[in-house]
Amino acid sequence: MSLHVIFVRHGETLWHAENRYAGSTDIALTERGHAQSRALADWAEQADLTAIFASPLTRAQETARDSAVSTGLPVSVDERLRELDFGIAEGLTRAEMQQRFPDHLSAFQTDPVTNHFPKGENPLAAGDRYLEFLTDLQADHREGRVLVVGHSTAIRLALCRILGLPLRQYRRTFPFLANCALNELVLSNGVPSLLTLNRPVTPGALK
Repeated sequence: MSLHVIFVRHGETLWHAENRYAGSTDIALTERGHAQSRALADWAEQADLTAIFASPLTRAQETARDSAVSTGLPVSVDERLRELDFGIAEGLTRAEMQQRFPDHLSAFQTDPVTNHFPKGENPLAAGDRYLEFLTDLQADHREGRVLVVGHSTAIRLALCRILGLPLRQYRRTFPFLANCALNELVLSNGVPSLLTLNRPVTPGALK
């Protein structure tokens, strides 16, 4: 039996253009973000999904909502799917961080796990909560296709934990997750494999 889990980063937000760090801050989608969400919903309508889960943050909720409408499936909100809290870096651009706390930024760039931003969440804890979510998901859904709408950093941390990759390398191993692209993991008898990464949602791109 195989369980397919499709991790999706939410649509574009109002902070995207300036590349501001949006962790625990609740930011809404842009018009482009809503268009991306609708494109995801078009894919979801034909993807034979069996469940939809989402982070409690607005940007993930708004993204998941269109897919819920197109599939007729409810959105199950799970607190464990929230984004990493970036602490003192929350809401700032890289240039602003360089100005305010260059030493913290330099340390973060060297090792973003050991040197995560002060007052922020430890990435180890974020990886653990995603792993816990996945364990519970497998217990409840031994097979099927599940859409999980979450966040860029948290999903990259989760992929590293699930695939047994060094967590401190998450920014180098997975440098970028595109908004509303498909990152599909298959768990066959509990053994994980990454099938797709950053697969764009286009008409006719099913499963």
